[in-house]
Amino acid sequence: MERSTIVRVHEGLHARPATRFVKLAKGFESDVEVVKDGKAVSAKSSVKLMLLAVKENQEVTIRANGADAIEALEALIGYLENPKAGLDDEDQPATGTAQEAMAASAVQAAPGVADAAGSLRGVAASEGVAIGPAFAHFPPEIAGQGRMLQADEIAGEIDRFRAAVSAVQARMDRTLAQDSLSAGDRGIIAALRDIAADDSLTGEAERLIKGGTDAVSAVITAASTIAADFNAVDDHYLNARADDVHAVGRQICLVLLGQDDVSLEHIPEGAILIADDIGAWDLARAPLKRIGGVICGHGGATSHIAIIARSHGIPAVLGLGQQVHALRTASQVALDGNSGQVIVDPDEATRVDFAGRVEAAAKERAGLTAFKTVTPKLANGTVIEIAANIGSLEEIEAALEAGAMGVGLFRTELLFMRHMHLPSEDMQAETYAALAKAFAPHPVIVRTLDIGGDKPIAGIEFPDEENPFLGWRGIRMCLDRPDIFKRQLRALLRAAVHGNIKVMLPMVADISEVRQTRVLVAECAAELQAEGVAHAAFDLGVMIETPAAVLIAPALAKEVSFFSIGTNDLTQYIMAADRLNPTVAKLNDVTNPAVMSAIELTARAGVAAGIMVGMCGEAAGRPDLIPIFVKMGLTELSMSPASIQRAKKTVAGMAAEGSA
Repeated sequence: MERSTIVRVHEGLHARPATRFVKLAKGFESDVEVVKDGKAVSAKSSVKLMLLAVKENQEVTIRANGADAIEALEALIGYLENPKAGLDDEDQPATGTAQEAMAASAVQAAPGVADAAGSLRGVAASEGVAIGPAFAHFPPEIAGQGRMLQADEIAGEIDRFRAAVSAVQARMDRTLAQDSLSAGDRGIIAALRDIAADDSLTGEAERLIKGGTDAVSAVITAASTIAADFNAVDDHYLNARADDVHAVGRQICLVLLGQDDVSLEHIPEGAILIADDIGAWDLARAPLKRIGGVICGHGGATSHIAIIARSHGIPAVLGLGQQVHALRTASQVALDGNSGQVIVDPDEATRVDFAGRVEAAAKERAGLTAFKTVTPKLANGTVIEIAANIGSLEEIEAALEAGAMGVGLFRTELLFMRHMHLPSEDMQAETYAALAKAFAPHPVIVRTLDIGGDKPIAGIEFPDEENPFLGWRGIRMCLDRPDIFKRQLRALLRAAVHGNIKVMLPMVADISEVRQTRVLVAECAAELQAEGVAHAAFDLGVMIETPAAVLIAPALAKEVSFFSIGTNDLTQYIMAADRLNPTVAKLNDVTNPAVMSAIELTARAGVAAGIMVGMCGEAAGRPDLIPIFVKMGLTELSMSPASIQRAKKTVAGMAAEGSA
């Protein structure tokens, strides 16, 4: 049996999602394959699956043959259609995404190149600055024994190799059992454990041993072969997996040789860890709270070293190449994880500069936490609501921890995309109700289904469109499919009983779209009333993201209770520049006069009509733009949880200036 689907797993089947996909596949008796571009690999091999380089939004086919083939197909397809499959929610900000890799690469000079005397530059892999004593970590390289086995030695050598693999897995299992391990680090170690057991590595090593190669040499050769395969893939994230394979191979070799690796257990407080390479398993087990920074010859922004460093707030500069050996004898090192700069034995002026920057960053972090419970007001007493943009219930905790004053954008498309079937009314009502209860009495703005042909979901057949971003999507699709839209509206009416639910319509370009929606809302309310189902009214608003909505804003303002400006799409539509196209990226600038004029026109129309005007695009969290937006009349700004406290501080600063 076989079935094709579009992969929705965020960033595709890289290490952790691939590991969990394989674990799921191994739970079925059937033989299962994943096919992409005519190439088929076993779904039960994480290495082969990663080398297939399955990316988000690509099409794959799942083949299953066996007694439980139907169940296997349904489970695996469901996994691939879930954007958050294999990713830990608390780890989301720290994952090694392609966007992070591009951002990090954009600020670096050529890796491993000296800037000036005592100054090097590598890959800016984890932001922040640090200065501290150098802790050189250069374990000796492991070389193959180069011994040809006698025929009667081969069986024993294979047994010895298998015992070493089992020992490495047992060590990793003990590490995974530690309660202190973060979810992100746990996922990385689980992926490494899977590599240690993968037939691609063990099978190749055993083949070499059977040919007469000693176990240590066989492991080194097998690991090098697989690492070369990863390096050959046109994908920076998968290139970084080559380091993981080498790290696993090293651990197996150490067991075979009866040696222990050099421990990081005794690294001094605040020391800068310097190494040619560090295995992700070694770093995850190290006393991370004592490490002031990380500098490596190998690695990049998408390596597991970088991911671990980012998740623990440790500045890191990687990819220094051979220049890292200049740090072997350093006594003190300064590093800038924002620019990729490393300074060896800095002079007094540099030490003072870095110490000041470290202190300032620490004070800023500590100072921002004080704004968690602050209700930011202007000098005239106007409250500016700082809310969160989220897409699932799993993100509630992070938003509340940051001090979000409600939700300015709840993206409902994830609820639809993560299931194999359209979510039922009950399922949706439970989700929206949980959201309302979590943030009560603050408002929760739920955006109705905003999806089109670029992100197809089960249960909705989209036409082939040359430009789906300008096609049948958002409110257009919903009004044409009242069977889907009314189910969502009924669920929202039911959830409104539990809190301050507000509903926002996406992609509005005509007043008739709002009026048609109001008719459907009234129909749904009447149906629920007749059925005796508890429900409550909600405020209806629109997302201002089309130029048409801006130009008819005065008329729209008379029809709705609020505006929320979606600057991401508004910018790309006004500038006629695809925001996902790097060749026109410079045009996607919210500060362009045309875009700022559109925002001001919208705000003016909303203020004149006496309705709330908010913003839920990325620009809402920019400290440099917040004062401008507030002066335009915006009273609600919604952003990622990580930006909330800084935004509150910015508004509070405006109040202080106004009263001065």
